[in-house]
Amino acid sequence: MLRSMSGYWGPGRTIPAVRREEDLQAACRSESPVVFLLLGDLMTVENYVRQALKADKKVFLHVDVISGLGGDPVVMKYIAERLCPTGIISTKSHLVKQAKKCKLLAIQRLFLIDTNALEQGIHAIGQSEPDAVEVMPGLIPRVIGELRDGTKRPIIAGGLIKERAEIEAALRAGADAVSMGNRRLWT
Repeated sequence: MLRSMSGYWGPGRTIPAVRREEDLQAACRSESPVVFLLLGDLMTVENYVRQALKADKKVFLHVDVISGLGGDPVVMKYIAERLCPTGIISTKSHLVKQAKKCKLLAIQRLFLIDTNALEQGIHAIGQSEPDAVEVMPGLIPRVIGELRDGTKRPIIAGGLIKERAEIEAALRAGADAVSMGNRRLWT
């Protein structure tokens, strides 16, 4: 489980979530040892992964948003053997399970819009057994604590984070790390 990796998230526990090519170099220069890649397609993602790995980053591909990466089991094998990221991020339990079969770390992303979504999310996590959970939006401290208690997994808060105080609130609520696309918050 990711929680057992001492210092895994880095000193500030912020994770660059890269959505634009021009942000990749900034993420590679950041202090964070981890980068979430949310850009590219089947033809370009390998180059992005290599750039981040060359910068000595742990790379997680958000497979749901990278064009050309579908839900077929052979795709996860391709990702593991050809692209060689540290792991994947997905909202889909079957992709999380497949990633783990391919020896990749897996982060399951949950969008929590109501109590039912929280309950279904906890159930899905029990089924897929991800290494960590990314909760969206990351501005819900009480729910971060509930999710942490209900899943016993490391929690990454993400989405709608715009201020340093919001990062600190998520961390105080029990998040292990906070992901965001805002470059000024990456340091």
